[in-house]
Amino acid sequence: MSETTGRKFALLPMLGHTKGKRSPVTCALKCDNACSGDVCNTSSNSYFRDIASATMSRRAALGFGAAGALAVVLGSAVTSAGTAVADGGTGLAAAAKDGFGKSKLQFTAIPSIAADVDKLTVPAGFTWQPVIRWGDPIFNTAPDFDLNKQTAAAQEQQFGYNNDYSDILEIPGSKGRRAVLFANHEYTNENIMFPATMPAADVRAVGQAAHGLTVVELERKNKNKPWSYVKGAGLNRRYLNSTVYELTGPVAGSSLVKTIDDPSGRAIKGTLGNCSGGTTPWGTILSGEENFNGYFVSPGTSAEDKRYGLTSKATARQWEIDDKRFDTRNKGYENEANRFGWIVEVDPFDPTSTPKKHSALGRFKHEGANVIVAESGHVVAYSGDDERFDYLYKFVSKDKYREGDRKHNMTLLSAGDLYVAKFTGNSPAAEITGTGAVPADGAFDGTGEWLPLVVGGKSCVPGMPSVEEVLVYTRLAADKVGPTKMDRCEDVQPSLHTGKVYVACTNNSDRGKAGKEGATEINPRNANRDGHIVEITESGDQTSTTFTWNLLMVCGDPAQGDVTYFSGFPVDQVSPISCPDNLAFDAVGNLWISTDGAPSGIGRADGLFKVTLDGAERGKVEQFLAVPRDAETCGPIVHDDERTVFVSVQHPGEDGTFDAPNSYFPDYVAAGTTPASGQVRAPRPSVVQVFRTDA
Repeated sequence: MSETTGRKFALLPMLGHTKGKRSPVTCALKCDNACSGDVCNTSSNSYFRDIASATMSRRAALGFGAAGALAVVLGSAVTSAGTAVADGGTGLAAAAKDGFGKSKLQFTAIPSIAADVDKLTVPAGFTWQPVIRWGDPIFNTAPDFDLNKQTAAAQEQQFGYNNDYSDILEIPGSKGRRAVLFANHEYTNENIMFPATMPAADVRAVGQAAHGLTVVELERKNKNKPWSYVKGAGLNRRYLNSTVYELTGPVAGSSLVKTIDDPSGRAIKGTLGNCSGGTTPWGTILSGEENFNGYFVSPGTSAEDKRYGLTSKATARQWEIDDKRFDTRNKGYENEANRFGWIVEVDPFDPTSTPKKHSALGRFKHEGANVIVAESGHVVAYSGDDERFDYLYKFVSKDKYREGDRKHNMTLLSAGDLYVAKFTGNSPAAEITGTGAVPADGAFDGTGEWLPLVVGGKSCVPGMPSVEEVLVYTRLAADKVGPTKMDRCEDVQPSLHTGKVYVACTNNSDRGKAGKEGATEINPRNANRDGHIVEITESGDQTSTTFTWNLLMVCGDPAQGDVTYFSGFPVDQVSPISCPDNLAFDAVGNLWISTDGAPSGIGRADGLFKVTLDGAERGKVEQFLAVPRDAETCGPIVHDDERTVFVSVQHPGEDGTFDAPNSYFPDYVAAGTTPASGQVRAPRPSVVQVFRTDA
């Protein structure tokens, strides 16, 4: 970013190298051009296959036992505290006893939509409208959004930019008419947010204020009506870069996280790069700090810096100009970057509460974290490290979940054991060709184990006896125990219907390149453009250290000649799908997938897809919606009992400019694609709701 313009991103290393509709601008602003640089994981450990040649919305997935004491996730199989946890507190939904069922949310799949179509496309019989948009005022003191008169003070009181993870939790006693919406704000695109006349310092200040998290109250007349947000409601809150987060767990107070501003090493200002998340069984929200490295200037010479993608180049937004902590070369701020890359927990029902960062879950590029209560009563959280050739992790709490004891349950993520996954395939190496072709036994499958990093408060990593070091430099610790290198494992969701765990592997364009690991049974395609979905079955309950696995699907577009696999379902009867990102479940156990990358790289819009998981139609993919030009589909919430779906539409119009917008989402005229007179002439990331017109 130039100090004079404040928003001209001249260097786009991914220009000409992205696939499909993926924008090089997104690569620059969201993940600091991760795919153009060296792979962070240069460890020699490789995939272990060759040795073997051996009813709830998604967030509730999770057990939601204490929810009745505070909040019940809307549209789930859970309707009261008494039915929140079935089978003695295992975390499985009550509906799981009846197996899979037929959803009330019936629709005819839409066709693939071209990437240059600037509208949100939904099935016949459905319509959509925003719940809340970037810039909407959430406090009574907040001004109305004025695109040409933006200030940091105003943005701090308005809905932030590029909402990703979202969830809606009912307010107890409201009879389905009041709820809270949580959304996080992953990154900003200053190119399209601000006029050229805006001073660079103001651009930086407003951009910072547009990051963070938002909680806002919703209301509706009844369950058949759409939601509206409530300006000035008592639970409304913005979490900003000035918000203090309590660091919990073994790293709290460590010398590895102390700075001149926080000599205690326990109070961290702000959260960055928030991507996906999860909702806990006790009604709090988790959010993953993902691409935090792009906000820091660092020496970039140490093994730790290199493993986390920290460099000495100026950052895209240049916050380091105004705030010394974003340049870790400054004396007293050497550890500032170590204070990011954690799982964040917030209480959406208490605006006076202090949010937390949980060090026990390890530090890496968390896509998110999703929690389920094991049969033993321990809480288990799954999390993926969203980087090429990085790993899948699992956390098991030290203490057990207590039904109805919310205060106790809010401590469960502060202490426990941390593991990293190692997958072993059962097909001969010669049958894994790198094309995605299914091996002779008809499936990609095998066994696996959870390798311990920290157990019983002690390090299990050779050469790293310090638990604090293992948790601050989790990537380096994992390298030492030999886990499986994955193709960007992003959202990881346990199903409450079966207890199985689903992992979205988005893609990995570097697999099979010279000097890099080639195809393996768990990651079966070289130059993996389209990604795949892993299905894990723990050997015992969720605390087990062994598991079996299979690939639910190998994504792509069969009509374009892609080699694909959909659990045996006919490939000519599926909606083409590429780059799976966020996952969700509906009330009867179907999987829903939002995408971040056009299907098969042929210029199609991202969307939301339903996948059947059982019976003769297992593996059937049906596209429900498509997002507008340049946008990504995030944060799906499926309330199929109300025939309503919510998504976060992120970075619409990414490739445009302020003066020449590439999208007018969501402020279209009724039947057109340009804004009405007097409307905001800029794309606005939004949370939208899709519902039946006859509801």
